[in-house]
Amino acid sequence: MARRFLVKEIALQAGVGLATVDRVLNGRAHVREHTRKRVEQAIRELEKQELQLATAGRKLIVDVVVEAPSRFADEVREALEAELPGLHPAVFRPRFLMRETMTTEEVVETLHAIGRRGSHGIFLKARDVPGIADAIGELQRRGIPVVTIFTDISLSGRLAYAGLDNRVAGATAAWLVGQWLGKRRGSVLITLSDERFRGEEEREIGFRRALRQRFPQLALIDASGGHGLDAATEARVRSVLAKHADIAAVYSMGGGNPAILRALGGRRHPVCFIGHDLDRDNVRLLREGRIQAVLHHDLRQDMRSACQRVMSFHKLLPAAAVSPSSSVVVVTPENIPEHIASRFR
Repeated sequence: MARRFLVKEIALQAGVGLATVDRVLNGRAHVREHTRKRVEQAIRELEKQELQLATAGRKLIVDVVVEAPSRFADEVREALEAELPGLHPAVFRPRFLMRETMTTEEVVETLHAIGRRGSHGIFLKARDVPGIADAIGELQRRGIPVVTIFTDISLSGRLAYAGLDNRVAGATAAWLVGQWLGKRRGSVLITLSDERFRGEEEREIGFRRALRQRFPQLALIDASGGHGLDAATEARVRSVLAKHADIAAVYSMGGGNPAILRALGGRRHPVCFIGHDLDRDNVRLLREGRIQAVLHHDLRQDMRSACQRVMSFHKLLPAAAVSPSSSVVVVTPENIPEHIASRFR
């Protein structure tokens, strides 16, 4: 199957040398396993892009670097791939690096490697820490634009941010919690995957501020730090529940909702449970009535905006034609979008 593509095309897609691709294709020794997998993934990516590459237009290679649970990373990949055919006059060739957890050093080295081999742009979901911000600044000096997606790194030299207004999302969640609980007193359990993801931090800021102003009778209990991964999230929530038994509501900003519900176990079910993103888990939990609302934003619109930002940077699109990022949408069991519901039946 790989023989459909030139070795130099595979090498460009994989971000490795010609000799490395040759060794992988011919089954030779002295190739590290993760390098072999990267070449194999590059071939699969080229196969998906084959029809699009046949069309006219300037070809832009973009690197998609995402630290997120696989359930969300898969949604990001599918959203971007769905947008690719309509992004004229450019033809995008994405290279994906998606991992559930990455150290700061791994993210920085990944960005440095992209800078060395070249790219027309980077879509980045990573933590807001100095080392990563510095690496983005270095890419900017090299002329490689970085668009942060879904969680921002604002003081970094990034070109733009594409994603939800997270403070508005947090304030919306606070309003919903207040409407469900009314005047009753109680505790609201909140969870972030990692406070260094600025998007989730912005949600928390918006939530805390709105709750304090509108519903001061409600107390917050923080069970953050599970990285959105089920085992770690469940452990964090169980640890907090050992000290706080009465939970009236849950606002999950970082995912892992099945794990949160397992940790709650036989306790009195929260009056309301609000999550983020319409992934497979959340659609199922909505249908089962185990969570009451999901704050959803259109990933395709956000990825379209990110691509158009890169097109504008390369003078292929006027800045005025760039689509805005998505708005927050409150989804309940009664209004799950059909195109999403049909995917998870």
